[in-house]
Amino acid sequence: MDNTKKRTGNIKYILQSYGTIIALAAVIVLFSVISPQSFFTLTNFINITRQISLLVMISLGATMVMSINEFDLSIGSMASLGGIMAALLAVSGVPIVLCFLIPIVISFVIGWINGWIVAKFRVLSFITTLGMSTVLSGVIYRLSGGATIFENIPKSFSWLGTTRLGRIPLLSLLMILAVIIFWYLMRHTALGRKLYAIGGSEETSKISGINVKKYKNIAFAICSVMACITGMLIASRVGSANTTAGDGYFLQSYAAVFIGCTASKKGIPNIIGTLIGAAILGILANGLTMLQIPTYMQDIITGAIIILAVIAQKLGRGDSK
Repeated sequence: MDNTKKRTGNIKYILQSYGTIIALAAVIVLFSVISPQSFFTLTNFINITRQISLLVMISLGATMVMSINEFDLSIGSMASLGGIMAALLAVSGVPIVLCFLIPIVISFVIGWINGWIVAKFRVLSFITTLGMSTVLSGVIYRLSGGATIFENIPKSFSWLGTTRLGRIPLLSLLMILAVIIFWYLMRHTALGRKLYAIGGSEETSKISGINVKKYKNIAFAICSVMACITGMLIASRVGSANTTAGDGYFLQSYAAVFIGCTASKKGIPNIIGTLIGAAILGILANGLTMLQIPTYMQDIITGAIIILAVIAQKLGRGDSK
């Protein structure tokens, strides 16, 4: 009996510590066996890094908000608005640098407002940000008239989204840079420690002297900025700005974060886990597309993965008996 419990404990430890990495490896092996000539190539792996780069960007912001046990449901609309604002500024002849900087400033303010409302009035974050998402959708329609913006966009606007350094897309390099920055912030700075402390116990954080309201504002502001940057990079990559370009990233981003939570024995959001979660989703999408699996089946699989990830997160925290 003792040996059985020990084996069970060892298996649980392995799954909690390495389950996400094992899942990533299993997905790669599966598609490599099924479609070795198309999937298991350097060109395809480079392509996957480009495909997941935008998902990783927006997921990093979602990770920060989830680290304080909150949600931002406006990130999809914020991404769409970021692309629309940047494209409109470019069409108006504004210098390209300002085309990207102005939306970032605006998105920071919007995110700060989200955090301020949640912290000041203790409103549920998913209600607040759902309302903000609706507001942003209205702003998007007012700015664009409901139409895709593609006429008279200068070629320089597409530089960030289409440039390659050798065989490596610039988007892939930007993703790596963002992961390194956020990993450092969350692991080696006071900001990261305080965000995790708030997520662990808000009341204890207040007693220890942490300005909870301030750091909630910061988390929501950074999340909004990352969503905006994602939207601008989407527009830069395709050379146009769609009014719903960011909508598809909302579910995917939180799926990546939830999957990434299983990479931590404590079941908490973490940057490396989010990267692995986004990689799993990206590889699944890439492999299933190669196998000509219908889009609706990909959605079903993604949804099932989210449910399993939530269960695994609870098990990792020991919330389930």
